[in-house]
Amino acid sequence: MALPFEFTREETEIREKAKHFAETYIAPVAAEFDERSEFPIDNIKKLAQQGFMGIPFPKIYSGLGLTNVAYSLAVIELAKVCASHGITVGAHTGIGCGPIWLFGTEEQKQKYLVPLAKGEKLASFGLTEPTAGSDAGGTLTTAELKGDHYIINGSKIFITSAGYADVFVVTAVTDKSKGKNGISSFIVEKTFPGFVVGKKENKMGWRASDTRMLHFENMIVPKENLVGKEGEGFKGFLKVLDGGRVGMAALSLGIAIGAYEAAVKFAKKRQQFDKPIIDNQGIQFYLADMALGIECGWHLVLHAARLKDAGKPFTKEAAMAKLQTSEMAMQATIKAIQIHGAYGTTKDYPVERFFRDAKIGEIGEGTSEIQRLVIAREIIRALG
Repeated sequence: MALPFEFTREETEIREKAKHFAETYIAPVAAEFDERSEFPIDNIKKLAQQGFMGIPFPKIYSGLGLTNVAYSLAVIELAKVCASHGITVGAHTGIGCGPIWLFGTEEQKQKYLVPLAKGEKLASFGLTEPTAGSDAGGTLTTAELKGDHYIINGSKIFITSAGYADVFVVTAVTDKSKGKNGISSFIVEKTFPGFVVGKKENKMGWRASDTRMLHFENMIVPKENLVGKEGEGFKGFLKVLDGGRVGMAALSLGIAIGAYEAAVKFAKKRQQFDKPIIDNQGIQFYLADMALGIECGWHLVLHAARLKDAGKPFTKEAAMAKLQTSEMAMQATIKAIQIHGAYGTTKDYPVERFFRDAKIGEIGEGTSEIQRLVIAREIIRALG
């Protein structure tokens, strides 16, 4: 699809670089890794070597020093081919490194953000718990200060890249009496005593993305690994999730574009009634709807990313982008399968995988219902 948008030279270059990487290294193996539910560690290492794990972070911290628009473009190109690769980069950057970049001390940035931005280590984020999903304020994991360290006990669930990440930012309650204001954030290393990684989830989508539970059994965390101040964890992760939703929106947009392009390619070749099915008005209507949704998604994603780059509030815009693109991607992949007919239900064509991957976008980093709640609250807040 031709894009009616202008990008800087650096943004265009990273987009082309991501597109080339996806076509060269990911496309040939995406279906295989999905089928085996295997984490593509070699490709992730290649992505790291090319700088994709630190796109929006300053060069002084070993990032590429590019914009959030550039980061979004890269995620879109990866997700067009494989959402699992896209979410691995996205989760690492947005919600894994994000808290350290936004709230970490200079010492924490030097110790953790630098190797993470270089791609020498992989980051993840531990927020969701078995009884605290949409209600993240219901966190039950606890952290008790004991001299020069905290003792953390509890569990996290559905944690992206959990089996391969080296550094995690996790939330825990430091003062039960303060409710949400008693939640704090900590940087945790997988080598810390008491850190236990659970079994890998057998998911319907994002199958090449490693998702697991984390268990903290009297885990010892140095006092200096507290991110920000005690009690600021809840407020902090809301801001982190704003940025993460821009990445999730880019991911969903990429899936939709991938499904659209696959549908167009198939419709041009598939013959029925002595003509390509793309000549049928019903198929054309499907493609028109897909193109419309994708075009809207581009505007929403880029608007939210540019607001973030400008240092302006973007909570509502991020939620809007995430909501529209995730629901649009779901509908786009359904239409793509319909255009493929029975072929679309087989693993010989990528649209079946795109369909499964798209569904998770409506749930991860806040369900569609939560996005509508965020949008409504921001509207009401603006009305005074």
